[in-house]
Amino acid sequence: MNTGDFTKRSISVQMRQVVQAGILLLALSLIAACTGTVAPTATPEPTTAPQVVEPAYTFGIAISDLSNPFFATLVSGAQDAAERDGVAIVAVDAANSAETQGEQMATLIEQGVDALLVNPVDSDAIVSAVEAANTAGIPVFTVDRSANGGEIVAHIASDNLAGGRMAGDYLAEAISEEGSVVELKGIEGTSAAQQRGAGFNEAITAFPNITIIAAEIANFSREEGKTVFAAILEANADIDGVFAHNDEMILGAIEAAREAERLADIRFVGFDAVEDALAALESGDLLATIAQQPAEMGRLGVETAFAHLSGETVSADIPVDLALITR
Repeated sequence: MNTGDFTKRSISVQMRQVVQAGILLLALSLIAACTGTVAPTATPEPTTAPQVVEPAYTFGIAISDLSNPFFATLVSGAQDAAERDGVAIVAVDAANSAETQGEQMATLIEQGVDALLVNPVDSDAIVSAVEAANTAGIPVFTVDRSANGGEIVAHIASDNLAGGRMAGDYLAEAISEEGSVVELKGIEGTSAAQQRGAGFNEAITAFPNITIIAAEIANFSREEGKTVFAAILEANADIDGVFAHNDEMILGAIEAAREAERLADIRFVGFDAVEDALAALESGDLLATIAQQPAEMGRLGVETAFAHLSGETVSADIPVDLALITR
């Protein structure tokens, strides 16, 4: 083979390789045209599971009666404060049973809550549960109603004695400082009923021309307030005013007076300023109510317990302001 033949063959091979490469490129181009251009895939960043934040503390809240709007609002205020402070809340409802509340307190102690906030059904009956918490090293705080024994770190409440006086003074003024009045009393064993009643009676004794013709227990219940006052209406032709230790009872009394067609003749004063009472003020059925701040009580209860557990010194008595709400 001469050199010219070899050169021709080399050129022929090179051309064939070029043609083959071109065909391969064309095929790849056709495939890309049919399937679309695939963008390069980014390497995914490693993912991490969201962190679960454990609550700083768990507080038990033992409430006397969550069907009462006042106490439902108190718990709501406590829950709002707990969320801000990173605290878990376990709320239990005794439904006005001192025995049930004692059992609930025992369960909360067994669960090892960090603090107990209690609104006692009965200030005497709650003492053994408070003492059990003391033994377990769990700090106890009372809200709205006090306990008559055991070690309490702080009591958060309105001045019920002052509120009773406020109600008595205003009712006396409304009936021109003379006439016959009725007192509807709350649950006998509660500090709230005892103090509101004491304040009211203290105020009324300053008016010699006013007589309390009936003082009956209606257990902070609207239904009982209606039933009890209906009986008082039947027994007394002349009633000028009524004070009830809470709004639930006064609203029941208003309903009884309406059914007896004596609503316009009587002045009614309640305590708590719950939503239905404010509506009765607007309609003119209710003369006045003493406004507490249940949400504020709940907030202060949680914040006080949190501060105590954080090593801060807290006051033994934490007052919550009252206000007289009138038409």
